[in-house]
Amino acid sequence: MIDNKTVTSTGRLAWLDYMRVTACFLVMLVHSTEPFYLGGEGTRVLTSSDAYWVSVFEGLARCCVPLFVIASGYLLLPLRYSTGTFFHRRAVRILIPMLIWTLVYALVWGEPVANLKGLLLNFNYAAGHLWFVYMLLGLYLIMPLLSPWLERVSRKELGVYLGIWLLTTLFPLVRQTAGGPAPLIQAWDGLPAPALFPLWGEASWNPFGLFYYLSGFMGYLLLGVYIKRFVPSGRPVRVLGWTLFLTGFILVCFGFLRHICESGYFPVEGPVALAVNWECAIAFCGLPVVLTAWGLTLVFRQDHCHAGRNEASWWYRHIILPLSMAGYGMYLTHMLVLGPVSAFFREKLGLGPDGLLGVWTTPVQILATAVVSFVIVGTVCTLVHRIPRVGRWLMG
Repeated sequence: MIDNKTVTSTGRLAWLDYMRVTACFLVMLVHSTEPFYLGGEGTRVLTSSDAYWVSVFEGLARCCVPLFVIASGYLLLPLRYSTGTFFHRRAVRILIPMLIWTLVYALVWGEPVANLKGLLLNFNYAAGHLWFVYMLLGLYLIMPLLSPWLERVSRKELGVYLGIWLLTTLFPLVRQTAGGPAPLIQAWDGLPAPALFPLWGEASWNPFGLFYYLSGFMGYLLLGVYIKRFVPSGRPVRVLGWTLFLTGFILVCFGFLRHICESGYFPVEGPVALAVNWECAIAFCGLPVVLTAWGLTLVFRQDHCHAGRNEASWWYRHIILPLSMAGYGMYLTHMLVLGPVSAFFREKLGLGPDGLLGVWTTPVQILATAVVSFVIVGTVCTLVHRIPRVGRWLMG
């Protein structure tokens, strides 16, 4: 049952608005960090200092996407209306803005004709962040199937399934340990991908192993429901939240750093496939990232549980709430701004220890890119969102 103290008079959950806005900023922080280890022309980390900062910011921000999914599970499940109504609302809210901005990216980045043809099969890889929307739409398709069970599930039953899901979050480590460093193959889409060590029923002719249907982002939906129904408020929960977040942060940070530094020398250079291999250590559905997302959700839910205080504050009414309402549009559009902002700071500040600020050049660039992009995108999207009818179609 939803804690009524978290519901504002407008029917919104104030702490979820705070969490959504934070997740939007963390998405931009992740994308501001990526150019310092991953580029379209290959992998390159200039110095050990850059490796450290890249790992720190990834550790802080990698939970961004899981936070959105947890929020969806918390807010939407079990479904409160018919399947048809649910799909209609999601189509207007999610699908239509996605289609509009997918076409925008296809026309402004790369070769428009090739991009438009490719959209029949997948998103435009130049706008790689749109993968999230396809994943989210897939989760929406299974929500009506999960909803009847979640209406009557007990804490013990849901805990068992969450436990199985948490087991699957260890699979990246199990695959790496059991199979050694994963050889890189050329996947069907032309992108480099690690060859996965087969586990429990997986084979070249069958990728659907024993735990396939209980793995992935669906677990974050269940986690959102579990937190809503069975996790109480109180100081111990806040302590638990910070403990989970800090544990996950350390694991993400040092796991990623270990991969970058395993060659023992800098600069580290190689094909894009090298960075793809590194990112196995910071998988969205790997245990370290799960811990950061779980912990941060508990912290937000506990620290922002007083609706009256939040609703009455100028900060919430004029900053957080408008940004949260335009948050989906911010996610869709932010790369149009972040790319040029990142290039601007690179030109002005330089790179690495030879840059204008010495060893501080990289962290300042990353933070400045994220903050400036967030301010610009947030301002524009909140203004567009207020336009009658047009705002809903463009921002969701």
